[in-house]
Amino acid sequence: MIYKNQKEIQAKLTKNLLDMIVLRLINHQAMHGYQVITQIRKIWGIYFGPSTVYPLLSTLEKKGYIISKWNMTADKPRKIFTITNNGKARIKSAENTLNLICKTLNTFEPPSENTNENTTKVEPLAE
Repeated sequence: MIYKNQKEIQAKLTKNLLDMIVLRLINHQAMHGYQVITQIRKIWGIYFGPSTVYPLLSTLEKKGYIISKWNMTADKPRKIFTITNNGKARIKSAENTLNLICKTLNTFEPPSENTNENTTKVEPLAE
């Protein structure tokens, strides 16, 4: 039961962080879409198909986080994605945010039921 829950949590987190995962992969090495798909499956053990990955790559490119260039010298023409400086900044921002969330989770002490503390409203991050 614990293993199943762990896999569910891992799959959910991976799906929700897929844009950051793709940016990190492309930051490590320029690659085409199929390479992204296979690397995610190899590293995280979760399969995201072309209908998920290719639209995400298109969105990341429209936002200016990656750029693409056709490689016509291979056996099969492939669109190769490379990270931009905006993409690198996006990764850094996400890493800082995730580190803060993890730190907060590790040190979080829920208030006792008798405490009537004010809560702080957290605004969503601007895109």
